[in-house]
Amino acid sequence: MNASRGAVVDTTALVTALSTGRLRAVLDVTDPEPLPDGHPLWSAPGVLITPHVAGDVRNEEDRAWRLVVDQVGRLARGEPLRNLVTEGY
Repeated sequence: MNASRGAVVDTTALVTALSTGRLRAVLDVTDPEPLPDGHPLWSAPGVLITPHVAGDVRNEEDRAWRLVVDQVGRLARGEPLRNLVTEGY
């Protein structure tokens, strides 16, 4: 999932990985942005493209800080972190 900046993702590599079924993607931003008509991402399997609104979530700042505090506390106490994505790595 990319809700940061489109250039963070190697778009060519992403299209290739999507076409093999290796992964799925949710993109709130793309490179280039806006994504032109006919771009391979529009028809790539396993991709959801949103209209650059993923950052607009109710109470997202408070929720994010609570998660950061919880994660740092877990790290300091040697506890497992929450929300880890480990599949495929």
